[in-house]
Amino acid sequence: MQKTFLILLFLFVLCTTHAQDSEVLADSYYKRGEFKKALVIYQNIYKEKKYNSKYFKKIIETHQQLEEFDDVEILLTEKLSKSRIPDLVIELGYNFQLKDSLERAKELYNEAISFIDERPIYIYKIAKTFEDHSLLEQAIIVYDKAKYLTPDRNYSIQLARIYGDQGNVEQMFSNYIDYIAYKPNYISNIKRSINDFISENKTNENNIFLRRLLLKKIQQQPEIYWYEMLSWLYVQEKSYNKSFIQEKALYKRNPESLDRIIELAITALQDSDDQTSKTIFNYILEITQDATTALTAHQYILEIDTKNATTKELESINEAYTNLFNEFGKSELTIPLQLAYGNFLAFYKKDTKTAAAFLRKSLKLNISEFQEGKVKLLLADILVLQEKFNEALIFYSQIQMNLKNSTMSQEARFKVAKTSYYKGDFDWAESQLKILKSSTSQLIANDALDLKLLISDNKYEDSTQTALKYYAKADLFDFQNRTDEAISLLDKILQEHKGESITDQTLYKQAQLFEKKKQYSRAEANYLAIIKDYNEDILADDAHYHLAELYNTHLAKPEEAKLLYEKIIFEFQDSIYFIEARKKFRMLRGDTIN
Repeated sequence: MQKTFLILLFLFVLCTTHAQDSEVLADSYYKRGEFKKALVIYQNIYKEKKYNSKYFKKIIETHQQLEEFDDVEILLTEKLSKSRIPDLVIELGYNFQLKDSLERAKELYNEAISFIDERPIYIYKIAKTFEDHSLLEQAIIVYDKAKYLTPDRNYSIQLARIYGDQGNVEQMFSNYIDYIAYKPNYISNIKRSINDFISENKTNENNIFLRRLLLKKIQQQPEIYWYEMLSWLYVQEKSYNKSFIQEKALYKRNPESLDRIIELAITALQDSDDQTSKTIFNYILEITQDATTALTAHQYILEIDTKNATTKELESINEAYTNLFNEFGKSELTIPLQLAYGNFLAFYKKDTKTAAAFLRKSLKLNISEFQEGKVKLLLADILVLQEKFNEALIFYSQIQMNLKNSTMSQEARFKVAKTSYYKGDFDWAESQLKILKSSTSQLIANDALDLKLLISDNKYEDSTQTALKYYAKADLFDFQNRTDEAISLLDKILQEHKGESITDQTLYKQAQLFEKKKQYSRAEANYLAIIKDYNEDILADDAHYHLAELYNTHLAKPEEAKLLYEKIIFEFQDSIYFIEARKKFRMLRGDTIN
């Protein structure tokens, strides 16, 4: 008995495997457009698996690809004579539609829709069959009818997707909003679905409709999720002050966590909306009872104030840091503030000696290995500022040893390479950069590759490597915030080493420094020179994009910006700027959908 069972099992597995292999072959023929070959195999499989409707439908589809509509009609009519299966009724209707018998097709579609009056269980299958044939109006009718037949169920998500496929954005938004009311915990998925249909431009028609819809919901039914959705929309539009109003309303209704408000403040800061960010952090200070949160807010406020501070204001900021240390102390809890203060002293007060001494004291505290690494990283950066390269290299190397395989260790290795490059030790720098090309941090890997290419492309230009040494020195001046000296040294390269391979890199670096000093016309001239003389080289797409940004944001030349964004789309499709260029081109063109 057991032996017979095993034989039957073996035969079953053999037949199943054979059928699967045959199906793969048939599908391959179908995809290649070899429909007759595919049809023969599907028919053979169906003979063995009469009760598998999948193969019957594949036979139908293949006949239709061959325009053998009469054969399909015979097959479907025979099937339906035994049982009026609703999805096959739709298939027959679709076959008549392919034959241009539209009235007969309509009759059959209506018959299929009527099935759900008695058998609501067919709702999804019927609607899905209509969708599979892009019969979206019929699918909408099914779901609209289903609302009344099965009021305990919600079909808004299905309708939203169909309306989205139709391009009916208003109905799509309305149904997504209905679904949020039905399932609020689905809000993150809805945001992702809606995101492609809105723009940074708050005057965009889609944005206006969604905003009105949400404001109306808040008036009618002031639930938390409507405030959250409206706040999210304002963030997409970069209207962070308006998002803050919604977040405050949310917090008052549910004052459990300030995480969302802190995240908004940081997002605004990263997008250069310093004023809104500072306003939010001040609000956090007013309401928080948590020392760590208060410290974070104080730190961000001081960093915002530092950006464009005068000499007198820097003294006030220095006093504010001192007052915070008096209040909160110097311990492992205030390490982020200590790092911010060290950075402030070195890079803004230009007092590298005091900054280094302050951070050396931080290293003596009872702090974690990771915190120690952060302090050493900044201390080494300050030593580079002081051009104490060898001492800086010791600290970077210690981080590599103590925090192996971490992102910080990889960052330290990159800074070893950069410091060696500043020193003119290009071979050692290059050897470190080769290792970092496979860094787990994409940013470090990209920076490493850029620096490696700069060195390898230019270190053999002449035996003295004069131009590359000038360039490395200009790079160091930039790091030291000695911008005018960096620009002058880059001018020297352009005059004394004109035509060498480093020229385009020099023009690009100098353009960035001109932008830093808000000398936008001079930056424009450099970018134009790269586009004119080095349009086939590696920095061509960078020059196009940054010149477009200049025109778009500083020089009030939107049409010129649009042409440059368009050029990136069509001529630099592998560029890292491709997605942003396409997005900004569409905005300037006034597209409705982002």
